[in-house]
Amino acid sequence: MIPQTFQPLGTPGQPWTDTERAQWRARQHKQRSHADEVVTKIHALLDVFRVLQYGELDCGEDGRYPLLALRGKYWDDGLPVALVTGGVHGYETSGVHGALLFAQQHAAAFEGRLNVLIVPCVSPWAYERIQRWNPQALDPNRNFRAASPAAESAALWALLRSLGDRVLVHIDLHETTDSDEAEFRPALAARDGKPFEPGTIPDGFYLCADSARPQPAFQQAINAAVAKVTHIAPADPDGTIIGSPVVAPGVIEYDCRALGLCAGITDARFVTTTEVYPDSPRANPQQCNDAQAAAVRAALEFALAHR
Repeated sequence: MIPQTFQPLGTPGQPWTDTERAQWRARQHKQRSHADEVVTKIHALLDVFRVLQYGELDCGEDGRYPLLALRGKYWDDGLPVALVTGGVHGYETSGVHGALLFAQQHAAAFEGRLNVLIVPCVSPWAYERIQRWNPQALDPNRNFRAASPAAESAALWALLRSLGDRVLVHIDLHETTDSDEAEFRPALAARDGKPFEPGTIPDGFYLCADSARPQPAFQQAINAAVAKVTHIAPADPDGTIIGSPVVAPGVIEYDCRALGLCAGITDARFVTTTEVYPDSPRANPQQCNDAQAAAVRAALEFALAHR
């Protein structure tokens, strides 16, 4: 069992009020720089991409954060769109840097075949604080819907409305970490006034398909590419990963739209959410970034071959 590190707030069994949310936010401190680690890398790609600022987060005394996307420099309205998102949960580091690695090393291979749109860091405030939630203690990845209360989710929602049904493939880059069990799941239980039920953390890479658009061959193609970089997570003894039934090796399914997940934000035919395990003794940060980039490349290649 992973030791719990979350320090309780509020009254057990009662959802947080604004008082507890303010106390939680006061505990969050900047630990790294979005400007230095993300924005600088985005602007270093101007030879291949146009940088699009699609919004700005006003986080009060914590400052303002630009919301940035990389748009293929030679955009062709006659081509389908490939959407790559990372950093929906700011603490999931390889989601951000895997998206940037794909942009640096692989995106040029799709020029003239796909319009590539990359949003490397959906949640910059949370990136700096190595946090899952936004400043209001909301999970952006449960709030991708019209009139979202999460500013990060609302801004991305607005950006993508202009693309209509032109998105062919969307891959959303995430991690499952030991801190999920130590901090974030206990915090969620406390916030919602529910008992914390311990779970397990899978050792390896896996995918969350959309149950409404499962595309099993697509998921399998991604896992096959990633298996050359890092290991695929086995199922728990009960045949689940993070409590969801395994439908194929290294694949589970969620109803993405019903849950307000980022993977449900478009009508793309090919959709998946990656999950890397950076705390594994069998992986390192570069390997995690490489796995994310490999997943994106495999997803785009498969979508092009089967559209």
